[in-house]
Amino acid sequence: MGAQKSIHAGKVNLNGGKLINRLMGAQKSIHGGKAKIDVNVDFTHKLCAALMLQPFRNSGSPLELVIGSLCIKHPNLFGKSEKLDVLWDKGLYDSNILITYRKPRPEWLAQQSFVLQHSVSPEIGVHGLPDDNFSRSGSGGVNLSRLSAGLDLSEPASSNWSSKTSIKFEHIRPVSDEGWSINRDTHGFPVTCSGGYNDSMVVVKQESRYAKANDRSFSQFSLQIEQGVPILSKWLIFNRFKFVASRGLKLGPAFLLSSLTGGSIVGDIAPYQAFAIGGLGSVRGYGEGAVGCGRSCLVANNELTFPLSQMLDGAVFLDCGSDLGSGRHVPGNPSLRHGKPGNGIGFGYGLRFKSQLGHFQVDYAVNAFQQRTVYFGFSNLPS
Repeated sequence: MGAQKSIHAGKVNLNGGKLINRLMGAQKSIHGGKAKIDVNVDFTHKLCAALMLQPFRNSGSPLELVIGSLCIKHPNLFGKSEKLDVLWDKGLYDSNILITYRKPRPEWLAQQSFVLQHSVSPEIGVHGLPDDNFSRSGSGGVNLSRLSAGLDLSEPASSNWSSKTSIKFEHIRPVSDEGWSINRDTHGFPVTCSGGYNDSMVVVKQESRYAKANDRSFSQFSLQIEQGVPILSKWLIFNRFKFVASRGLKLGPAFLLSSLTGGSIVGDIAPYQAFAIGGLGSVRGYGEGAVGCGRSCLVANNELTFPLSQMLDGAVFLDCGSDLGSGRHVPGNPSLRHGKPGNGIGFGYGLRFKSQLGHFQVDYAVNAFQQRTVYFGFSNLPS
C-alpha cells in the first residue's frame, strides 16, 4: 500500500474567515484610582474537522467546542505596585489557568512570584497510541489534571547568564476522557507512581540559561535540574535534569540552526514523567511521543532556512531522536506495549511566510517508515 498522508494542525490561531468567531474585548480597562485592569478576550470556534483529519471527541456541551483565552492584568493591586496576572487558556481537549502575584523588589535582588496553576491536558506523549506508521498519535484515554502552587525566584541577570529557582507543591490526578479519576491505562497498568488515583510531590527546580549573539551567529544553552523532596513518605522522590544547546550560524543569505536536547531521570517516577520523543518540536514525521518514551532521551535537530523572496523563506530539516534504550525502565513499559521503536529519524522541507498579520509555516516531513506528514502552523506575531 502506498504511504498515506496525514495532516497535523498544531497550535493555530487564525484571524478572519468563516471558521472563526472572534469576540474581542479589546483591552477593556477598569480604573480604580491609579489601578488599571486590562482584559483581553479571544474566543475562537473549533477548526474544521476536515482540516485536522482527526475525529473530535463526543461533547455534550457547545462550550467544549470553543477554544480561546482570557488575560487579566492588575499592575497595582494593593497600591504598592504589586502585580496580579490571571491567564486562562482553553483548547479543544485541554485547559490551563495560571495566577501570578509579584511583589516589587529592588533590581539587584531576586524577584519573587507566587504562582498558582491548574491544568488539564491529554497525556499523549507517553500513553498515546501510534497510528499511520507512527506519523500520528491518538488518545490513549489518559488525561492529567495538575494542580501546583509555589514560589518562583528569578536572580538578576549577569553578563550572558540568567537563573531561576522555584519550589512548588504539585498534585497530579489522571482522569479519563469523560473526566473520571483513573489509576490504570487501557492495558490495566498503573498510571501513577503510588498506584492510587493521584500523586503528590514537592519539587525544587533550578534553571540556568546562557545566551550570546552577534550579527553572524548566536548560542544558547539551558540546564534544568528538578529534585523531588519527600516531605511525606508517600510523596515522590526523584532527580531529573534536562539540557538544551542551540547554535545558529549565518551562511551567506542562508541560516543554519542546530540544537541538541537531552535529559535523564532517576528515582521514583510515574509513567507521565518520562521523556516523550517525537512530534513537532522534537522529531518531525512522527506523532507526539511516537518514537518512544524513556527515563533518558537525546534529540538532535538541524534546519537550514534560505530566502525565496522578501516575505517567503524555504527550509530543509533533519531530526533524529532516541530513548537510549531506557524505555523498558519506565513503569509499565508503555513504549513496548504500544510498539514504539525507541529511535527515529525524520527529514523534509518547508515554507515560512511572513506578513504583517503573522507568520504562516508549513512543513512536509518523512519518517523512517516512509510515512509522510504535513504540519501547518500560524502565529499572529508581527513580522
